[in-house]
Amino acid sequence: MSETQDQAQTRRRWITLAEVVAVAGVVIAALTLYSNWQERRDAAADKAVEQASASRDKARFTLRGTVARDKRSILLAREEAHPLGDIRVTFPTALGVAPQDSVTQTIEAGWFDDALRKTTDGGADERTGRLPVLIRYTYFTDDQPTTRQAIYDLVWKTEGQMLRGRKVELLDLRLRESGGNQKRIDALWAKAL
Repeated sequence: MSETQDQAQTRRRWITLAEVVAVAGVVIAALTLYSNWQERRDAAADKAVEQASASRDKARFTLRGTVARDKRSILLAREEAHPLGDIRVTFPTALGVAPQDSVTQTIEAGWFDDALRKTTDGGADERTGRLPVLIRYTYFTDDQPTTRQAIYDLVWKTEGQMLRGRKVELLDLRLRESGGNQKRIDALWAKAL
């Protein structure tokens, strides 16, 4: 039995099982290649985000301080990862105290206690309050300087002394807000009185 011309054309049009398997293998290989490429790209993006986040966290620093035993100064926190550089403390204009640069990384009550006593004179001897100050400070991360400024509250109290007026003691240093300027601390001080 011989095959007619139409039957021969039909037979040639049929795809053999081997050809189907070969085409399916090429499709599967292409999908696998695309999937691997996508995973590598996603992994690289995740790694870049993690590195940026770690770098940002490493560079983040908030100035903190602790009260000295005599309650007459605030000792600014020292960290190996973020050594402090220049520190400038600016007071409300109404106090009449010039900005002070801290070489010893401390904030001294002696800088402003006379002005604070004069401003709060006429009231009770025992009093507490917050003095808003603008602190501009430089710190280093991997030998790269970063300068920030923020408004901090110096928490203080006054106590009467026998025959010597009132003394000012410092109780705490608290971050009030990031940024700030002279006008803002003047407004905060006006509210505090």
